[in-house]
Amino acid sequence: MATNKDKTPRNKKKRVKDDEGRMSLKEHLIEARNRLFKSLIALTLGTVAGFFLYDWLLELIIAPVQAAGGSVNFTAVMSPFDIMIKVALFVGILVSSPVWLYQLWAFIVPGLKKNERRLSYSFVAVSVPLFIGGVAMAYFVLPFALQFFISLAPENSENLININEYLPFIIRLLLAFGLAMLVPVLMVGLNMVGVLPAKVILKNWRITVFLIAVVAAMAAPGGDAITMFALAGPLFLTFAAATVFCYFNDKKRAKKQAVQDAENERLASGESTTIDAPGTIDEPNSQL
Repeated sequence: MATNKDKTPRNKKKRVKDDEGRMSLKEHLIEARNRLFKSLIALTLGTVAGFFLYDWLLELIIAPVQAAGGSVNFTAVMSPFDIMIKVALFVGILVSSPVWLYQLWAFIVPGLKKNERRLSYSFVAVSVPLFIGGVAMAYFVLPFALQFFISLAPENSENLININEYLPFIIRLLLAFGLAMLVPVLMVGLNMVGVLPAKVILKNWRITVFLIAVVAAMAAPGGDAITMFALAGPLFLTFAAATVFCYFNDKKRAKKQAVQDAENERLASGESTTIDAPGTIDEPNSQL
């Protein structure tokens, strides 16, 4: 006779590991809480590491302003401490990106099978370099935008930029393009698990192209078209590559499904499968 102690683990395991990955609303909220908690722990550890990199990273952030002929100043007593926290938090977001990217993907696609877990690791392995690459790309284009804005100042005037206004602008710019580079990877990942078909992407490609252009224009407020296209170009290319991959992946999946359906129909009609039946054993030779 099974005791309550024996029944509890089996019931709990059966409830969490549903065959189709279904969970109740309460279980979704618990999972969201747990994944958010893990992400916050990684973010906290990365932020602590950011305090040790503060001096070097602040010089890196101010360098584009100085190269454009401007200077950054602190206008309040608490500004240095406030800026230190923001810079450290920005470093924490970058350093902890492998953790929160995986937690985000695992929450979007719950109930992963073994092969889908490998896909999740591949998603993180590709997403992290793209995220960091998007941040680096925005930093590379940043001097062109700063040069345009600073050049609008009248002659015989000094460009004293408030650090409390400059730093949020920089962080928004870097994170916007880092996150934008993740969209194609997310498209491919959702297509691999059958959530986002290629026909849906192709049907709404005009809207997607428009949104990419809007994001590039808002995140890179340069005065010339060169700056905008320098940031929007890689986004268009990665979106096109993701769309092509999803299209061929759907064709491969449809072909495999057609073979499986044909096999099921043969089995349902009583016909033999495509696997060769074992041959009969030869009768022993009576003359021996």
